[in-house]
Amino acid sequence: MKRILAIAIPAILMACGAQHKDIEKADPMEYANTITASELHDHLYIFASDEFEGRETGEPGQKKAAQYLKNEYKNLGLASPLGGDDYFQEVDPSYFKRGNIKATENVVAYIKGSEKPDEIVVISSHYDHVGIDDQGNIYNGADDDGSGTVGVLEIAEAFKKATEDGYRPKRSILFLNNTGEEKGLIGSKYYTDHPVFPMENTVADLNIDMIGRIDPAHEGNENYVYLIGSDKLSTQLHKLSEDVNKKYMNLDLDYKYNDEYDPNRFYYRSDHYNFAKHNVPIIFYFNGTHADYHKMTDTPDKINYDLLAKRAKLVFLTAWEIANRDERLVVDKANSDSAQ
Repeated sequence: MKRILAIAIPAILMACGAQHKDIEKADPMEYANTITASELHDHLYIFASDEFEGRETGEPGQKKAAQYLKNEYKNLGLASPLGGDDYFQEVDPSYFKRGNIKATENVVAYIKGSEKPDEIVVISSHYDHVGIDDQGNIYNGADDDGSGTVGVLEIAEAFKKATEDGYRPKRSILFLNNTGEEKGLIGSKYYTDHPVFPMENTVADLNIDMIGRIDPAHEGNENYVYLIGSDKLSTQLHKLSEDVNKKYMNLDLDYKYNDEYDPNRFYYRSDHYNFAKHNVPIIFYFNGTHADYHKMTDTPDKINYDLLAKRAKLVFLTAWEIANRDERLVVDKANSDSAQ
């Protein structure tokens, strides 16, 4: 028996070692390239179809959308941080003390980190939209925010493929699809007030809200994205973001809406803001508004899928760098909006 164990134990250890490789030797671009325009197209033509009835918070279409996301995460083999088959963080409408919110849910999945599993990198989008109008017109919300949501699915798949190849990220990655953004950021507020993982352990939130179109200011430019908030809390995050882009993607990073005096106030208008209030460094990825914003004409045929893929790759590569750096990002700027 001792002889058998002496042979078996090294063999088991070798087998385990084959499943966990040195992350520094991985080429993240190999996994970024698994994010493809064709897969984004296929997801979005389902997710922004009439079947999902505009995905209004608490309505049947939103419930279908939540189930779609859950099924996709399960098909990828991603675990739920809630345990078992429960991928829904139930959002209690009574928490908000106002009458226009129905029972709804955030959708969550994650990959556990190899070295610093208690430190969390969040990649978020909102999957709700504005539903159906009084005349029965469906507002499909392909760009807002179907584009960000299918981007999160593809990013999750890229991280999963890296993990299957033995390159598990050092920190845990939480994929968070928020509900109720269109009702006043309620899904992300509920999450940050009732976090699955402690907010003090949350390293960053990369939030994706509308990345499938080109706005009028960039007509003819298929190589840009607006970045908002990258320098608000962490000098390191801003530098890391620019370095990653320069190394891998070379997108034109437009900081127009990052100006604190921007009259649009986009920094305060998507789910990342609830993380920022808790002193979590954030980046908001955005393509700007367009003529179809919050109209029934925001349909999947108007999406630029090649550009959507480029932007999703940038988010993945930025998350990869944050998750695998030796030290967590330092918060070195004051936050006047921090939560009490």
